[in-house]
Amino acid sequence: MAQFMHLLFSTFITTFYACGWMSIPQGVSNCPPGLEYLSLINQLLVHQKVELLEAFVGFETNNKYTIKNSVGQKVYYAVEDNDCCTRNCCGPMRPFDMKIMDNFQNEVIHLHRPLACDSCWCPCWLQSMEISAPPGTVIGSVEQQWSLCKPCYDIKNAAGDVVLKIKGPFCTYSICGDVEFNVYSKDGETKVGKITKQWSGLAREAFTDSDYFGINFPMDLDVKIKAVLLGACFLIDFMFFEKSGNKESDGPGML
Repeated sequence: MAQFMHLLFSTFITTFYACGWMSIPQGVSNCPPGLEYLSLINQLLVHQKVELLEAFVGFETNNKYTIKNSVGQKVYYAVEDNDCCTRNCCGPMRPFDMKIMDNFQNEVIHLHRPLACDSCWCPCWLQSMEISAPPGTVIGSVEQQWSLCKPCYDIKNAAGDVVLKIKGPFCTYSICGDVEFNVYSKDGETKVGKITKQWSGLAREAFTDSDYFGINFPMDLDVKIKAVLLGACFLIDFMFFEKSGNKESDGPGML
């Protein structure tokens, strides 16, 4: 009986910490406040919250996300900051700001997506996202590159230098399987990570735009660039997996 109670208590403690918040790493130098968490991880899991109003009637609401580490501990949560008119008139193309907050409700990362075009017929006004940490201090950006066949992005640091590249697949339909956007070195040759749109089940995929993502990167990657990759995940979500009125509008390539 004592052994059973000990096992039960150990299971409870393990589950409690797995479902709780990640502890703040100590002794991390030259790191923007709030990004210390990223120094100890090489994977992030991004789960979008299901909005019932959006699921049943197609009325666009502000997106909300929980961001976890590989063992299920919460690292951040993110909230889209937008107005009703912009959300419902512009749909997935909408410009927005997004606040990424820690356990203490401090905004540690700020994302800004301006209004732009993502069509392959318009090579000069493409998608981008600016990442700040702390808010007001730009640490990098994500910039879409013109392409007919596959989505391509440059990951840039605060100085505007390309440090990584992202290349997506020709078909981004999430039909009973994962969709991978691979992360490469700045020369585009060596694969160093990936952003994966994970299959979340038939009902969730068919009736909502509430998505699951996984982000993998090297453990020793600069925490600022890890934060920029997190921003890239949100940009990819809006461009390819955010439904308009719960209707999929994606097509082959960049058409």
